[in-house]
Amino acid sequence: MTKNKLKMKYLNALNKINGLGPQKIKKLLGFFGKAENAWNAGWENLEQSGIGPTLVQKIIRERKLINPKEEWGKLEKENIVLLTPADPDYPRLLKEINGAPFILYKKGGLDLNAAPLLSIVGSRKFTAYGKQVAISLAKDLAQSGFVIVSGLALGIDSIAHRSVLENGGKTIAILGNSLDEKSIYPSSHLELAREIGEKGAVLSDYPIETPAGEFTFPARNRLIAGISLGTLIIEAGEKSGSLITASLALEFNREVFSVPGSIFSAQSIGTNQLLKKGAKLVMGVKDILEELNLEERSGIKNIPLKIPSNQQEEILLKILSSEPLHIDNLSRISKLGTASISAALSMMEIKGWIKDIGGQNYIIL
Repeated sequence: MTKNKLKMKYLNALNKINGLGPQKIKKLLGFFGKAENAWNAGWENLEQSGIGPTLVQKIIRERKLINPKEEWGKLEKENIVLLTPADPDYPRLLKEINGAPFILYKKGGLDLNAAPLLSIVGSRKFTAYGKQVAISLAKDLAQSGFVIVSGLALGIDSIAHRSVLENGGKTIAILGNSLDEKSIYPSSHLELAREIGEKGAVLSDYPIETPAGEFTFPARNRLIAGISLGTLIIEAGEKSGSLITASLALEFNREVFSVPGSIFSAQSIGTNQLLKKGAKLVMGVKDILEELNLEERSGIKNIPLKIPSNQQEEILLKILSSEPLHIDNLSRISKLGTASISAALSMMEIKGWIKDIGGQNYIIL
């Protein structure tokens, strides 16, 4: 085993001890010089390090149950790598936040510092409007050069991940559990996590075999807010966890973006409140680029977001695709009257959202 692997092996073992967070691990390394020395230290020397008697007792008790070599083998079997702030691949922006993870676990080959990162989060209980916005904005932002960060959660998070992947973009999932497949949460997103790991990256600061729990998600939200230039909120109820992520983004001096929603929708209360408090209103990619001063960045395009003005437009946007559909078929599928659908199609064509390619056959642009 190389010296670096040996160092990482004992760092990982220390990280398996409950309550031994990044600051305490740094304190141990500062006192002992090497993770291996800290791991093998006796009670008296551990007390001298200044981590406190409670943690000393935990280390003495729990390390009897931890085999550093076996734990490192579990990481290698799952193709999980361990990063510290000294590694070139450790996210640069994440280093800036208070309490940044001293140990970060990664699965996937994506360079975490090669492109600007932008986080997208939102409600688990989404509306058709929220889904449409998430699909459109995630796609447009990815095509504009951003790597999209989210939390693999049900709802807006997973919709954003999938939209990016389906359109050839790069995405990062940050989890509130460890990266081994048995611990992936929700388990229904295991295949999605695998695909993100193959085409992007999956990150966590939790050691292997750590399940998701009530107290693991706040730490996940800190990473989502801290790793990116800004956080975009797409639908959030009055007490949504997404608002915690937005608050953390402000704490870390990051930008907060919010998509406006209906005043009659419970899923828009949080996003609309963010706008009242000064979040940047987003109706398209250009709004984000302007705020981040990235308009002139090579490869970034200004792509407007298609936000329907009425129910007819909303229904038609769900049906239309790159495959031509005749107005009669659109009327049949949408169950809209001829006059109503004709007026809506005309307005959408004026907005530049759709195109009549001939003979009243329409495609979305």
